[in-house]
Amino acid sequence: MYLAKETRYEKMQYNRCGASGLKLPAVSLGLWHNFGSNGNFDTMTEMCETAFDNGITHFDLANNYGPAPGAAEENFGRILKKSLGAYRDELVISTKAGYDMWPGPYGDWGSRKYLVASLDQSLRRMGLEYVDIYYHHRPDPGTPLEETAGALDSIVRSGKALYAGISNYDKEQTIAIAALFRKMGTPFIINQRRYSMFDRGIEADGLKDYAAKNGIGIITFCPLAQGLLTDRYLNGIPADSRIRTDGRFLKENAVSEETLKKVRALGEIAGERGQSLAQMALAWILRDRDITSVLIGASKPSQILDNVGMLSNMDFSGEERERIDRILA
Repeated sequence: MYLAKETRYEKMQYNRCGASGLKLPAVSLGLWHNFGSNGNFDTMTEMCETAFDNGITHFDLANNYGPAPGAAEENFGRILKKSLGAYRDELVISTKAGYDMWPGPYGDWGSRKYLVASLDQSLRRMGLEYVDIYYHHRPDPGTPLEETAGALDSIVRSGKALYAGISNYDKEQTIAIAALFRKMGTPFIINQRRYSMFDRGIEADGLKDYAAKNGIGIITFCPLAQGLLTDRYLNGIPADSRIRTDGRFLKENAVSEETLKKVRALGEIAGERGQSLAQMALAWILRDRDITSVLIGASKPSQILDNVGMLSNMDFSGEERERIDRILA
């Protein structure tokens, strides 16, 4: 029988999500990879329990996470039933809808019909009465934004979700839907975007600054650039790497000598800080205290422990920032 560690809240940092009352851990666990039908259930369970034992209270899913679509939610539902469910009131569970899920015209994008039906399916798969955050997973150019925002608003008012969120919306799209949420009084609190040392799109389009100034939380995914910001590829591409086993998200040409030169130089700074490169890369995302949480992925519990280790050194000197900026430039 699983009993969570009594020390689970001693080291984790919790950040207020935008202007809301909800706090998220600085490190959240994403179930995008390694929680599908091709994963090992005992390893999945151990990863979730390790995360919670170390203060990670936020578990992030989506309807299409797998393989197959829906499998991650089903497996997380089994984990809740087996162990973590006893701590439901200490957990923040989020899911999303916005990508292709079932045949026909109603299983994709951002219509009211799709968003409501998808959440009902997600709740059944996880065995939950509600999720804490429900995201629209991507902007839908074919559905009026008022319809998508209205669907999220009514879902929150129904009690099936506590807060509304968006994902992959740029600055202008965020401004537009935030205005609709304000008119309706919707508890819209967060945007989920890709962000890392190698992908600074939310800085370029102004979202990072806009969100900080307007009470909107930002949670970032792919903080390690699909493993590039680790030492995994410094000596070639391992046979069990994501490039070899699933080339959809990281291509072999991404591991260029120019990129590896940057990785080595960043690794030197990390070593001087007493951190792994992964730890420094995660801490760097939180350096300005305007990002709410960093979403990590993992294939084994030890990776979670290493990532959480970044909490011991989250501050950067002016010199370190300048050196990192020169490398990234």
